[in-house]
Amino acid sequence: MVNITPEQVKAIGGVLNDENRPLKERFRALFTLRNIGGSDSIHYINTCFKDSSVLLKHELAYCLGQMQDKEAISVLVNVLEDVTQEPMVRHEAGEALGAIGSPEVIEILKKYLTDPVVEVAETCELALERIKWLQDPNARNEKLTPNPFASVDPAPPASISDVQNLKEILLSENESLFNRYRAMFALRNIKTKEAVLALGSALKCGSALFRHEIAFVLGQLQDDVSVPFLKESLEDCGENEMVRHECAEALGAIATDDCMSVLNKYANDDKRVVKESCEIALDMCEYENSPEFQYANTLQATS
Repeated sequence: MVNITPEQVKAIGGVLNDENRPLKERFRALFTLRNIGGSDSIHYINTCFKDSSVLLKHELAYCLGQMQDKEAISVLVNVLEDVTQEPMVRHEAGEALGAIGSPEVIEILKKYLTDPVVEVAETCELALERIKWLQDPNARNEKLTPNPFASVDPAPPASISDVQNLKEILLSENESLFNRYRAMFALRNIKTKEAVLALGSALKCGSALFRHEIAFVLGQLQDDVSVPFLKESLEDCGENEMVRHECAEALGAIATDDCMSVLNKYANDDKRVVKESCEIALDMCEYENSPEFQYANTLQATS
C-alpha cells in the first residue's frame, strides 16, 4: 500500500478498537493494519489487547508476528507475561515472538518453557527452536520446499519430499514437536490430495496446540477433501476450543456449501471463541464466494 496518511491509519485503528462494530468489520480492519505496517499500525493493534474478545486478541498477536517488526516485541512480551490474559492469547504472543525471530527474546521464552499452561509452554519451545534454527549457519544449506502462502510459520518445512515418510514423522509421539511441525509444513507445501489426507489424519493426534496448527494449515490449503476432518473436530464439543475455533476458520476459508451449513449450525455455540470464529468464518465464506478483490478492505471503507 502507498500514500496512506496517518489520518487514514487512525480511522482504521478506530474501527478495530470500536467494540460496537461487528466483529467481522474489526477483523478486516486488523488485517488492513497488518498490511499497512509501521509504528501507527502497531500502536492501534496494541491498544486493542484490552478487548473482551479472546478471538480478536489472539488475532492481534498473530498479526504482529506476521508483520515481523521488532517494534512489536515489547507489546508481545507484555502479553506473554500477563497471566490474566487468556491462554490462547498468551500462546499467540509467544508464537509471534518466534515469528519475528529476534535472539533478544530467547531469555523471555526460556522463562515460560515451564509455564503451567501447556499450550504456552509448547509454543515457547517451538519459538526457541525456530530462533535457534534461524541462527544455525547449516540451516541455509537445507533444501526447503517454497511456502506458497507467504505466511511466517512456527517452524520451517522439513527437507523431505516423501509424503509417507513425512506422515510417519507427523504422527509420531516419539518425535520432537518441532520436527512434527516441520513435517506438517512440508506436507502443506506439497499440496497433493495425499498430503492433505495425511494432515487430516493428524487432527486426532498430539496436543491441542499441535491439532490447532493442523487445522490452520488445512485452512491455508483450502482443499475440500479436508472438510470431513474439520467438521468432525468442530462438532466434537469435548475438543479443546482452541482446536474447534481453528477448524471453524479453516471451514470458512474452504467456503463450500457444506462448510457454510456446519458453520451456521455452530454460530451460537456455548463457547464464545467458537461462536465468534463461526461468525468470522461465515464472513470469509461470503468473501470467498464474492467478486471482492481484497478481504482486508477497511482502507477503502474508511476513505
